Amino acid sequence: MTAPGIRDGEDVEDRDVEEALALVRQDRDRTRQRDSAPGRADASPGDGAPVRADASHQDRIPDRDSTPHRGSAADRHVAPRSGHTPAHDGPGAPDRPADPGTSAQQSPSGTTQPQPPGAPQPPRATGFWARTAHSRAADSDRHHEATPWPEARDIATRAARGGVRRESAPLPLDAALGLTLAAPLTALTDLPSFDTSAMDGWAVAGPGPWRLRDEGVLAGHAARTPLDDGEAVGIATGARIPPDTTAVLRSEHGRVDDRGRLHATREPGHGQDIRPRGQECRSGDQLLPSGTLVTPAVLGLAAAAGYDALTAVPRPRVDVLVLGDELLTEGLPHDGLIRDALGPMLPPWLRSLGAEVTGVRRIGDDADALYEAITSSEADLVVTTGGTASGPVDHVHPTLRRIGAELLVDGVKVRPGHPMLLARTRQNQHLVGLPGNPLAAVSGLLTLAEPLLRTLAGRAPQEANALPLKEAVHGHPYDTRLVPVVLRGDRAVPLHYNGPAMLRGVAAADALAVVPPGGARPGQSAEILRLPWATEGVRGRFT
Repeated sequence: MTAPGIRDGEDVEDRDVEEALALVRQDRDRTRQRDSAPGRADASPGDGAPVRADASHQDRIPDRDSTPHRGSAADRHVAPRSGHTPAHDGPGAPDRPADPGTSAQQSPSGTTQPQPPGAPQPPRATGFWARTAHSRAADSDRHHEATPWPEARDIATRAARGGVRRESAPLPLDAALGLTLAAPLTALTDLPSFDTSAMDGWAVAGPGPWRLRDEGVLAGHAARTPLDDGEAVGIATGARIPPDTTAVLRSEHGRVDDRGRLHATREPGHGQDIRPRGQECRSGDQLLPSGTLVTPAVLGLAAAAGYDALTAVPRPRVDVLVLGDELLTEGLPHDGLIRDALGPMLPPWLRSLGAEVTGVRRIGDDADALYEAITSSEADLVVTTGGTASGPVDHVHPTLRRIGAELLVDGVKVRPGHPMLLARTRQNQHLVGLPGNPLAAVSGLLTLAEPLLRTLAGRAPQEANALPLKEAVHGHPYDTRLVPVVLRGDRAVPLHYNGPAMLRGVAAADALAVVPPGGARPGQSAEILRLPWATEGVRGRFT
């Protein structure tokens, strides 16, 4: 049941954020009123006022030594000029009146209105909530600088191309399944390597009827004796054709009389049912290009073409770090603790994208443990869950600053999942920070991790696919939305339960529809991101 005042599918987290931001705006407005009062000097930028970073990705993570701790913005005051004394040194102190006996309150028009003594003052956030509200304000500023959704996917694709790749090595055929070819597959022999029979029947020479030889020719046995005109010999499918054979007469198209002579009930054409040498390829022909996904059929072709091993792109190694003190690994939720949904979901999903999951660690809300886990990881990609915003226990941004990471994407204009991020932690390693809400994490997985892993695994980009929506979908005013859908014929049907903390919709989905800002009307085409289980067997695809 939807709570009163909350629309179906509304982002409850965003509603809470707006309430916190309202408190911050009121606090800022009051500070501006105080600073603009007669006789009060303006604060200089160097006095501790927050400074907004520019849009350059190198500058979005300032040096950690010059960055105030999260929450400190709410607890500090602008240093006064001479002759002015702060009204109070602690957070949440009452504002200083603009004029003795009155207080000032800003009207909706932006002007300052005098208030009589004792008039009720607007609520002011204090303590933990002040720090949280200012953190939310920082998130709001970061969201205005967030990367558009299509651009974020392009950045993730390009980022993976710049790293140092592990060398490809020949692997036994069965070990190459699911990888991509690191080099073109070139035929090592003609296919077939000799003339073979395509059917069970008789190899015949010249017109019939034919004299039958006593012996037959089986697959795996060479028939070295040529046939004379008017002569036939029994032959099995796949057997080598005797020299001077003109056709193969199928067993259902011939009969043998009492004198042992073969008669055709349907005359064979010249060369009928003979697979000539090199019919499929000649030695040296390219059979498949590099980047081809090694499927069971590719393994069969490689074996037929003479291969014992294949040179394939190694699976990108991924470490998953599950953050959050509130997560349980078993049992029912209790006492403010909830079950971890991402720990069981992410590893098989990452494997479906061609990754080798080398570790899953639950490290809680511990900044030092997060630092140690990232800096000690030898994986090509580190995936974190939660902690990407600016709350009191959100340690991902400070940790990236601490290790000197290059932030490539800091927030994406997409719902759910806008606090996602992508960073280069070293030359051959990246980090994708997923939001902690389950569907928001799926959004981050498809937006940043999927294109990056496809590139690292040598896979071709997913082809764009669009389908008309059966129903209208509400949109965000400025951001792209990813909405779970089921595919029914040539239509995509939007599913309910698509809030950022919900998995019920995506668990039943075939794909996610990309809904542009402003929403989509019935029948409007939308880009479709197909989910791996929509077209392939679950166990075979995720293991």
